[in-house]
Amino acid sequence: MGPLNGLRIIEIGSIGPGPFAGMIFADLGAEVIRIDRPGHDPYPELLHRGRRSVVLDLKRPEAVEIVLRLVESVDGFMEGFRPGVIERLGLGPEACLERNPNLVYGRMTGWGQSGPLAKTAGHDIGYIAVAGALHPIGPPGGAPVPPLNLVGDFGGGGMLLAVGMLSALLHVQAGGRGQVVDAAMVDGAALLTTFLHSMRHAGLWTDERGANLLDGGAPFYTTYETADGRRLAVGPLEPKFYAAFVEGLGIEPADLPDQYDRSRWPELRQRFAAVLFTKTQDEWMQIFAGTDACVAPVQTLSDAASHPHLRSRRTFVEVDGVEQPGPAPRFDRTPASAGSVPERGRDTDSVLAELGFDGDDIASLRQAGIAG
Repeated sequence: MGPLNGLRIIEIGSIGPGPFAGMIFADLGAEVIRIDRPGHDPYPELLHRGRRSVVLDLKRPEAVEIVLRLVESVDGFMEGFRPGVIERLGLGPEACLERNPNLVYGRMTGWGQSGPLAKTAGHDIGYIAVAGALHPIGPPGGAPVPPLNLVGDFGGGGMLLAVGMLSALLHVQAGGRGQVVDAAMVDGAALLTTFLHSMRHAGLWTDERGANLLDGGAPFYTTYETADGRRLAVGPLEPKFYAAFVEGLGIEPADLPDQYDRSRWPELRQRFAAVLFTKTQDEWMQIFAGTDACVAPVQTLSDAASHPHLRSRRTFVEVDGVEQPGPAPRFDRTPASAGSVPERGRDTDSVLAELGFDGDDIASLRQAGIAG
């Protein structure tokens, strides 16, 4: 049932961070009604799992009125258009809050609802570039490396949209009124760098890429190739964990430079690389098993679910024959669950019926192309 059982959310179909926030709500037990455009999905999108799918052509005023009727009976509303687009459709915050003053209206954009770039097109890479989150990622002397679209779209975007909407929903439950949540990926990506700013102000971080403690500059916080062409992630930052790592390598500590002598980090890196290349990934994991050396195998997306720890925790689940990451975090009284990916429009008839449309009404809406 999930901790959010009883909560109702409308999600206007979009891609990336909006669906991710919708998946979080659905996994945690909320009823999420996704309004999809007419058409066909090229593949089953796992981010859509657990929803009810209604197909409506929002360019038609009759379809907009259906959504506004739905708004009257829900707690939250999510959209991911550029500023001004949803208003032109007739589903902006003013129209929706007029129908339901306690509505929490979530807006997911890259640049936010205000500022000189607000109406400009963009993608994750641009948002994290401007926010300062892209520059530190990459090898020394090399170019910045995009960290997939995890920082802007999902961490700084969809995750914080869900947090923001949940915060506003708690405000309503405490007797407050509905409000608009402006979730911008550029804001969220900047927020994710707060710890790095803290280190920078303390003189512990420079803008030189690949020269810092957590960006691969430290030889004890990076990855190394093993004899079988795979890699190990090494991260023993603390002295006692570092001692366990060096012991596992079979190196005498007295033969190594001081761990935090930055001038000798290149020498330390070469020593570690040479030793780690002598055994396979599995052999090293057997050596470090049960220790606090902070060594982990670098797993592919295909292999991650097979890791013994993730298997024991059921971090990955199988839904409709498809293996995928399961809900997080965990709840001991109201467990979350991953639902099926709905076919587009699967729930159109049932949702319309709940709004009071009879069979003839629904058939007419379908025939006119308003619903699908």
